[in-house]
Order: sequence, then C-alpha cells, then structure tokens
Amino acid sequence: MENRETELLLKGYGLTTAEFFYHMPDYAHVLNTFIWQDYDLAPDHPRLFKFIEFWQDEIEGPLHSVRFTHRKMIAPGEWRNVVGEFTLH
Repeated sequence: MENRETELLLKGYGLTTAEFFYHMPDYAHVLNTFIWQDYDLAPDHPRLFKFIEFWQDEIEGPLHSVRFTHRKMIAPGEWRNVVGEFTLH
C-alpha cells in the first residue's frame, strides 16, 4: 500500500479529506457526519465527486452539505532519493 501512495504523490495526487453532513433516514431533522479520505487530483477531484455520486445513488441518508480540503503532501521538486542514513546517539 505504501508504494501505491508514494506513486500517487509523485504523480501529483494529494490527500483529500471530506466531511459529509447528511440527514438521518428515519429522522430527517437530525444531521450526522461522515469523514472520507482518499488521494485525489485537484482542482477537479474526480474521486471525491465519484464518491458523492455513489452516496446519492446508494445511501439512504440525503446529503445536506460537503466540506472538503486538499493537501499536496509532496511536490515533484521536494522529493529526494536518500541512499544512506546515519544514526547519532
């Protein structure tokens, strides 16, 4: 899994975190939250919008709102290949 994440980061993906506010199916006046995270491409966020479509099609609790943030954890110019490590006591 770690190799997949590193490859995605090097391809320009960043970590997208979304907080879904949705109405409880049996209690429409009650809001609940759900947190979702995945690696996605900004600014289009195809994985996030695919999940929102899935939610609307398959989940009984109708969405009230979605709040999200995107963070590129590594940029191509920031990555270095380290071939050794020194440990100091």
